[in-house]
Amino acid sequence: MGTFNVAKLSLNYKIKKVIYAASSSCYGIPNTYPTPESSELNPEYPYALTKLMGEQILMHWNKVYKLPVISLRLFNVYGIRARTSGTYGAVFGVFLAQKIAGLPFTVVGDGTQTRDFTFVTDVTRAFIAAAESNITGEIFNVGSGNTYSVNTLVALLNGPIVYIPKRPAEPDCTFADTSKIDKYLDWHPEVLLETGVSLLLEHIDEWSDAPVWNAKTIEEATKSWFGFLGTN
Repeated sequence: MGTFNVAKLSLNYKIKKVIYAASSSCYGIPNTYPTPESSELNPEYPYALTKLMGEQILMHWNKVYKLPVISLRLFNVYGIRARTSGTYGAVFGVFLAQKIAGLPFTVVGDGTQTRDFTFVTDVTRAFIAAAESNITGEIFNVGSGNTYSVNTLVALLNGPIVYIPKRPAEPDCTFADTSKIDKYLDWHPEVLLETGVSLLLEHIDEWSDAPVWNAKTIEEATKSWFGFLGTN
């Protein structure tokens, strides 16, 4: 309803353009890597569904009312001042808080799953490029141009590891095809994972107040999420 209200008010007040922060989770478990915007949409859990619904609302307003809209499907965004609270906290916040506390990193599955970790400054540039363009009614992936294993990430963070059970409905890989945003908005990712992780470690004190998770607390916090998914 919040996105619906944004669309309605943007139309009423003749807003120049709405840029929507969509999510790569709308693809679910893709069949194609790198994954293009034309891929089948198959959200696997409520967060993914609601992000897709928000995108559909805005694209409907664009089609019916000509509201200028661009949707950016973001892939695994990380960076300084990332969210650290709640059970949907990003993996970087979890790992950095564990590192500060001297605890092992809780790696899901065997750690060979890969993610398209995209640094926040690259994402910011994508939003600016979308806002400054004359394009509307389009959907673009925003990714790093690569996909990295979780084991690679924890090796860069340098610490002990404890492996916890794999979760149902989570993809083994996320990897954005960014050729469309390159073509239409002349946007390209710039920050390599090694550089991004180094910047996080330079600012690790920002995670000093982050909740510190361990294998047991993660199991309890996510039990309600995956109990039903595991029966499918």
